[in-house]
Amino acid sequence: MLLLTRRQTMFAAIAASLAGRPAFAQSAPAKVRIALDWTPNTNHIGIYVAQAKGFYAAAGLDVQILPFADTSAGTLVSNGVADFGISSEIEALMQCAAGGDVKMVYGIVQTETARLIFKGGRDDIKSAKDLDGKTYGGFGGTWESALISSMIRNDGGKGEFHTVTLGTSAYEALDNGSVDFTLEIYTWEGIAAELENRKIARFHYSDYGVPDEQTTVIVSSDAYLSANRENARAFIQATRQGYAYSVDHAEEACDLLISGSNGALMNTELVKASQKALIDGHYLRSETGVIGTLDPAKANALGSFMVENGILVDANGATLKEKPDFSTYFTNELLG
Repeated sequence: MLLLTRRQTMFAAIAASLAGRPAFAQSAPAKVRIALDWTPNTNHIGIYVAQAKGFYAAAGLDVQILPFADTSAGTLVSNGVADFGISSEIEALMQCAAGGDVKMVYGIVQTETARLIFKGGRDDIKSAKDLDGKTYGGFGGTWESALISSMIRNDGGKGEFHTVTLGTSAYEALDNGSVDFTLEIYTWEGIAAELENRKIARFHYSDYGVPDEQTTVIVSSDAYLSANRENARAFIQATRQGYAYSVDHAEEACDLLISGSNGALMNTELVKASQKALIDGHYLRSETGVIGTLDPAKANALGSFMVENGILVDANGATLKEKPDFSTYFTNELLG
């Protein structure tokens, strides 16, 4: 009887010491930082959905969405300030060629969302060759010049035009006649213009011989990926889950994006119309069901076009003469 009492006392003491403790030790969530390329918009919707629906938390991640800054997301990633960043395929190719530690790891959009635009109803602009000698409102990038010149030449023109730096919105510049044409991201800026009942005409780049591209991508760095492979894989797969959910549950996804933007998104109509355009146009998920995958053929074609037009430069600023191995600029391994 005494032995039983002692055992009971011992077990009771052990139970008391363990009270309130978990059955097993739980490690803290891994912190992951992703930098945005602009203020929150529907290109980012899968990230906000993954955050709000707990997809990141379920993957053991504590994800911090870094606000848009003057420094590009790719540069922040290359310098270790962010682990992932939203970028464009064009910018990523340029940074990789110049020696930046940048690697594309997720294709947010599956086909080009940008357009060349001009005021609708103009009788003097029927096709790209009619832009010869006219005024372009832009930002002075080498990509813009090569893009527009190629479109005009491929349509039988000389590829010569004037460039001014926009001091107002592109659409106001078109309306007041200070420029004849400019560029837009259709799935956001273009949708906003349509909601404002602006009369805009558009040319698709690919209709004039410019390679299609995956306009918006997620990038990381080899330094981060080599040291954090499993966290990176978990992040990309949870992100893809977020984008897939945003396609299948558009209304809810838009609400989550708006609420997660901390007041940056006030135009609910624009957010929902933009997401509808992304879904209907098969930008976030292709007609064949592809979501997130980076297309090697598109990266190679776009990269080759940039080499041919003198856009890519090396770490010393010298124009690339030979085509690099573009397959080293991206990976789809994290999706599997």
